[in-house]
Amino acid sequence: MSTGTRKPTGLAAGPRHPRGVFGWWRRTPRPRANPSAFLLPGIVVSCLSACSSPDPTYYTLQPVPGPSRTAHAKLVEVVRPGLAGYLDRSGIVLKQAGYRLDVDSVVRWGEPLSDMIGRVLAEDLTQRLPGSSVFSGDGAIGADADVRVEINVQRFDAETDGSVSLIADLAIEQGMSHTAFAARAVSLRVADAQPGPAGLASAMSTLLGELADQVATDIAR
Repeated sequence: MSTGTRKPTGLAAGPRHPRGVFGWWRRTPRPRANPSAFLLPGIVVSCLSACSSPDPTYYTLQPVPGPSRTAHAKLVEVVRPGLAGYLDRSGIVLKQAGYRLDVDSVVRWGEPLSDMIGRVLAEDLTQRLPGSSVFSGDGAIGADADVRVEINVQRFDAETDGSVSLIADLAIEQGMSHTAFAARAVSLRVADAQPGPAGLASAMSTLLGELADQVATDIAR
């Protein structure tokens, strides 16, 4: 048997790696945070906010005062107006220029234009015919009217010269018989309308008031 000193084996022999069995993790560098990773979400949110559409602005037509008339009709119905297809949209048609329409999708009517024309025309006629009850045909009232007012709007927008035009077909009928006692084309114009959607809405309201003057005169005959 050898009397020399035996070398220790196993773990007692000590680490084979100069830094020990688990020394490898001390040598592995920790990953550093990338500053751009924190900036990216903020940049995305900012871009989405900048690229999103602005909130729309809504406009409406208003009744305008006019001369009063005395009529024998007790009930007057304003039938829901017909509307040219290019006007039947939520965005306001600001003007026509040749074959091109200028429509602002951010500037909108507060209700369907056809409903609004009928409602405002009925309010205008209520003021001009104090002895008659005027109602809009698309409402909840379903009474048999003595007189029915029908209008088909062909144009209702601004021209390139700044004027605003209303071109329509008008018919006024006896209620139950539907016999027309007034039927004609109407062409009205405001020459010096203010620019922009507010000026357009004001001019259109004026034109509806002028149309109501004619209708009230026809009914009062």
